[in-house]
Amino acid sequence: MATKGEEKVSCCSKIGLKPLTGHNILFYYAPLQGALSYSALSVNVMNPSLILRIFPKRDVTNMLLIHTLVGSGLYLYNRPHLQSLSKQKRALYCAFGAVSFSLGSVLIWAILRSLIPQNVALCTVAGLGSGLALMKIGRDYTEHIDSLVRN
Repeated sequence: MATKGEEKVSCCSKIGLKPLTGHNILFYYAPLQGALSYSALSVNVMNPSLILRIFPKRDVTNMLLIHTLVGSGLYLYNRPHLQSLSKQKRALYCAFGAVSFSLGSVLIWAILRSLIPQNVALCTVAGLGSGLALMKIGRDYTEHIDSLVRN
């Protein structure tokens, strides 16, 4: 018979969550939260009126960007292809990758927003769709680079 703790672990593992350890918080949950912030940032850039309705007294753009940078930077920092580098070089490369990815995305969304009709639903879908596509491409790219190191 399973104990309560084992039931919780198996329940969490069934839905894909990892146990709360320092390593998992930094390199699993923070990147996951960064991905959520990145998705919200895509909506914020493509459809700012929607985010303003949710947070009417506060501009959350900088908060979303910071969380996106931290999450994507930690995701990159823990990748196998960077493990042989010094901590300083890893941090520098991760900061560069996170900033390039995030601000490049904001630029893509700003251009995309100027090209598509000013329709709230269309802008929201275009933002979320392009954000998810860019995250998938980024993940696939880092996994490809990692696979070259493992071989």
